[in-house]
Amino acid sequence: MTNPDPKPAPARPRLLRHLPLALIALVAVIGAVTLREYISFETLRENRAALLALRDSNYLALAGGFVAAYVAIVAFSLPGAAVASVTGGFLFGLGPGTALNVLSATLGAIAIFLAARAGLGQVLSARLDASEGRLGKLRDGLRQNEVSVLLLLRLVPAVPFFVANLLPALVGVRFATFAWTTALGIIPGALVFTSIGVGVGSVFDRGGEPDLSLLWAPQVIGPLLGLAALAALPIALRAWRARRGI
Repeated sequence: MTNPDPKPAPARPRLLRHLPLALIALVAVIGAVTLREYISFETLRENRAALLALRDSNYLALAGGFVAAYVAIVAFSLPGAAVASVTGGFLFGLGPGTALNVLSATLGAIAIFLAARAGLGQVLSARLDASEGRLGKLRDGLRQNEVSVLLLLRLVPAVPFFVANLLPALVGVRFATFAWTTALGIIPGALVFTSIGVGVGSVFDRGGEPDLSLLWAPQVIGPLLGLAALAALPIALRAWRARRGI
């Protein structure tokens, strides 16, 4: 007696895999419409005295709340990531503020990565693994230069943060590699935004707004591009060796 043909996998579990990413997209749209006016430097200006008082009375509680809020901003691609980074410097100073900013942004990025990999990432990664021809060469190139590409995505300021979180999940980047390159690659930018936050109190006292254009100043963008070029060097060397047959 032969066994009946196995039933196809139910569609519902497959759809459930896409639920986390769909939820992120939904919250991102709602947040973009409703929260833009609330997560702002004006809000920080109006509440700075209360925040400083809370920091002085319960440092750990404020630090934990800050990390939770920043993780939510990054994980759901809400507006205000730059404001959060500046706030970290304002409340906690350059060293602790940078550490909290990097930790929060990394955890939020990991949340997006895992949500994307559980859904679309599984499908696209499997297709990429099974592909040949140009797609196969692209797959092999990405795998060989995984670390360099991930660091470039973090170091080049023109790449939106959420794009640098989604793309690695969709092409099957290893989780551990994604996590440590994210934490390492965002440190230079975090230092810049945190340092702006350290002096934001005096800016508010003068009635001004934090100048985020500092990121594009030659003394800032130059070293960032230098680090990006250093990250791209292994890619260039592998391409040169491949052409020379070395």
